[in-house]
Amino acid sequence: MLEIKIPGYKTLNIQHLVLDFNGTIAKEGKLIEGVKEMLDKISGIIEVHILTADTFGTVRDEFSGNEINIEIIDENQRSIDYKKEFIKSLGKESVIAIGNGNNDAKMLKTAELGIAIIGGEGAAISSLWNAEVAVNSIMDALNLITNKKGLIATLRR
Repeated sequence: MLEIKIPGYKTLNIQHLVLDFNGTIAKEGKLIEGVKEMLDKISGIIEVHILTADTFGTVRDEFSGNEINIEIIDENQRSIDYKKEFIKSLGKESVIAIGNGNNDAKMLKTAELGIAIIGGEGAAISSLWNAEVAVNSIMDALNLITNKKGLIATLRR
């Protein structure tokens, strides 16, 4: 478990990290440089889950040999609420979620902490409105998790 005490705000007791794949941690089906190593480090502390439609069919190859939970969302599950319901099934108060698209907005809002990635693809305004934190890159987001002081500085009141 990852505990983060944020003065004047709340204490986060995080057990899960849930991420979108394309546009968040991958570009055109290929992991962004440095992401795999950071997720390996984080997966030693909390469970890491990837939710994806796997448009390019590469997610399992990209994480071969890693301790990452991959959930491929099929056409029947692609409602805008699927990711939100997945967060609830984990216990929303124990989840950090990271995404950038319209289909990530409800996931970001439902999680105890939502982080929107603006990145090269940009970010849907709905994702920005539903997240507590917005950053420029996935590496910035993952660094907030591994270096709690940055997250504390951003969210303290």
